[in-house]
Amino acid sequence: MSQSSNPRAINLRRFKKQVAEYKSRLRRFLTKVEKNPPRGLDKMTADIDKEVWQEVDCLTCANCCKRMSPTFTKKDITRISAHLNMTEDAFREKWLFYDKADKDWMNVKQPCQFLDLKTNMCSIYEVRPADCAGFPHLAKKKMVDYVHVHKQNIEYCPATFKMVEKLKARLEA
Repeated sequence: MSQSSNPRAINLRRFKKQVAEYKSRLRRFLTKVEKNPPRGLDKMTADIDKEVWQEVDCLTCANCCKRMSPTFTKKDITRISAHLNMTEDAFREKWLFYDKADKDWMNVKQPCQFLDLKTNMCSIYEVRPADCAGFPHLAKKKMVDYVHVHKQNIEYCPATFKMVEKLKARLEA
């Protein structure tokens, strides 16, 4: 596939079909990578990361904000509640719930309450949760430590899906 200088709009209907067709295969591939990481994996992932962002336009998608919830750390809650001129307790009460199983603060609803559905832009972008700022975690220093995250995210994030496809193509070439 040729690289494009203009990222492409995401067609979520087409993406869902791709996920339905290839998700199991890509997850099996990631399990193999996790169990037996190839040499140069981190460098390869960093190179693929650059390619992916030339091809994917997140603002045409926002599927992560529509179908997932970030975890809100104590620092996130402090920063965001101050930005919204709310107390931390009021912020948690209005927007979050505590997931006892995972011991995480999460959004009460989906899509995210801070997502503008007309523009796919985040209304608190400059103070968004760290989880959002790092998403989709493609070019982490140790790719193998994030394989479990990518296994989940291929279902939600076209950039992750594309990264795993490209990685698979390179390693199986």
